[in-house]
Amino acid sequence: MKKALIVAAAVACAATTLAVAAKKKDVPQGKVLNIYCWNEEFQSRFNDFYAAKLPKDVKVNWIITPNQGNAYQNKLDETLLAQDKAKADDKIDLFLVEADYALKYVDTDFTLDVKKDIGLTDADLAQQYKYTKDVMTTTKGKKLKGVSWQACPAGFIYRRSFAKQVLGTDDPVQVQAQLNSWDKFDAVAAKMKAAGYFMLSGFDDDFRVFSDNISAPLVKGNKINIDPQIRRWVKQTKEYTDKGYNNKANLWSAESGQGAGKNGKVFGYFGPGWFIDFCLAGWAADDASQPYVTGNGSCGDWAFCEGPQGFAWGGTWICAAKGTDNAALIKDIMYTLTCDKATAKKIAEQTGDFTNNEAAMTEVANGSYKSTFLGGQNHLALLLQNAKKIDKSKVSAYDQGITEKLMAAMADYYNGKVTEDQAWNNFYTSVKELYPNLKK
Repeated sequence: MKKALIVAAAVACAATTLAVAAKKKDVPQGKVLNIYCWNEEFQSRFNDFYAAKLPKDVKVNWIITPNQGNAYQNKLDETLLAQDKAKADDKIDLFLVEADYALKYVDTDFTLDVKKDIGLTDADLAQQYKYTKDVMTTTKGKKLKGVSWQACPAGFIYRRSFAKQVLGTDDPVQVQAQLNSWDKFDAVAAKMKAAGYFMLSGFDDDFRVFSDNISAPLVKGNKINIDPQIRRWVKQTKEYTDKGYNNKANLWSAESGQGAGKNGKVFGYFGPGWFIDFCLAGWAADDASQPYVTGNGSCGDWAFCEGPQGFAWGGTWICAAKGTDNAALIKDIMYTLTCDKATAKKIAEQTGDFTNNEAAMTEVANGSYKSTFLGGQNHLALLLQNAKKIDKSKVSAYDQGITEKLMAAMADYYNGKVTEDQAWNNFYTSVKELYPNLKK
């Protein structure tokens, strides 16, 4: 499998100049819209909030490849490298990227300039949170290469009934007062264990809290850089595992999700708005096809607070691929889902996702919105100020792969299969196998 997308020069050689279709009325639009992504989240947003506007003669083709093991990136890279030779109806039109590897595609010619090539204006983009634009801005020339419908300030989502039993209250303000530092969080974990509950579902639950507060990127130059915050996560997780404060589950495993069910014993999960809507609510519900209201599993028995340390997690950006014959349609999709205030409000109020429009989110935060899953709480109001503080300047193009390898290597340490030193050695070996250009 080629890794050419890491090197901008190689990418430039593989690409050819695209005429700006969005600006040429005589250029016919394609009849097939090919969208590459890794799960069904964007597909649901597209279907629920845009599909009604789609021209009837356009067919949408979803190419979904799971993220794990770099599978999605490998598939995307292979297809992009063949983009020039592909038939018009087979070319990638839109593809999605995450913050963990967005830089890999931003500084290449495979992504179109959202303003110059697609046609969005500074006025269109004015209400988007600055960090969401910074992540997708080229290091040279300051071109914007992608847009997102969401911002991802995050916090701690906890079971109300467990909080009432152990902490004496389920009120988010009062619970936050007992969880607003890691020392307090550890103390509550001990109380939860004594009461028969797990503070967290497993090893990786709070990794993003620590990794989002690192002082330098995971890769500097071509050297792997392990920040003290990452080592703090390893130390805490080993302690939580040994003391029975977690359920020894891996992130995204069935065991992790089961801890949120009606009979689950997990006190809380860390996550942003998308995690509540796209993951936790489905895990908690007895019937995920029904509304997430009290009586459906553990729905309604949850609340949200900021937790011991501010952080953000994730985010998905929409990129237009060079070679697309659907630039005008892409402009309308990008505008509707990421710039339009009314759509941003609908997404937030109907899904609980924190959307990428400050004016819309201010109205929702100060309005009558209530999450039935969270027992009637307006959690978006708590996130409003934090969204303005998000800083993604320390991400690298290698973050997804390094994170997966780190979690896998440390799981063996937490489970007592290897020593910590052996786990670190295995981590470095696996990262260098994935990214041969990196060194310890």
